[in-house]
Amino acid sequence: MVVAGKIFKLADPLALNEIAARLANYRFEEDYEEGDYKFTLLTEVVGLLPKENMLNGVYSHDYVLHVFHRGKTAPLPRTVEALFSFAQAEGITFLAVVEKKRLANFIANKLSEILFDKIGGIVEARIPPETLRAFHLKNPEDTKITFFDNVDIPNVNKLSLYGPDLINTSLFEDYTKHGDLWYVVARSKETGYVVGVTRDASVTIFNLADKDKYVEYVAKEIYPIILRAAL
Repeated sequence: MVVAGKIFKLADPLALNEIAARLANYRFEEDYEEGDYKFTLLTEVVGLLPKENMLNGVYSHDYVLHVFHRGKTAPLPRTVEALFSFAQAEGITFLAVVEKKRLANFIANKLSEILFDKIGGIVEARIPPETLRAFHLKNPEDTKITFFDNVDIPNVNKLSLYGPDLINTSLFEDYTKHGDLWYVVARSKETGYVVGVTRDASVTIFNLADKDKYVEYVAKEIYPIILRAAL
């Protein structure tokens, strides 16, 4: 199984106890009506759990999906429940949302609205190309995939390398001269996880099913990478 998520940070640090106070008991109801169909859609934050330097919770959001049935299209309510985790390290407040990129972005903006009454209080935790390169060099023999963008070769938009022997090829160094490293997939020596990391701090673990362990991994391995980039 695959667990995907994305890492954000607060534009200005906020204490975890203050985050917990602002999120606690958040609940928003919205009436939805379409033809003969009527629903009450609910958005709420539940399961807040403080840990050492960390605050975990679940963002629960109802939405309407249109389905085709017997010649008609009918609205059907669905619920998304996404695990999130705030953590503090070296003066930065991080947020991990354990969902695919598009939904993670949506939830980060919603949490920003709850915490700060505006979008923009939570921003992307970007990782520079040289920091991704350091991630690769930490596990050079276990790097399986690399992608490059911003390529300076005319009519070439992206470059990629696949395979178990990237450490033994000069192409990696050649591609680094012509483009910026965008995406790396490598096996972590510490955990054995196969992890994909992008510059916009989207993190995917390809051989993991446990979302709580995902949060533990990014706190231990990815937050330090972002902190080093900020120095």
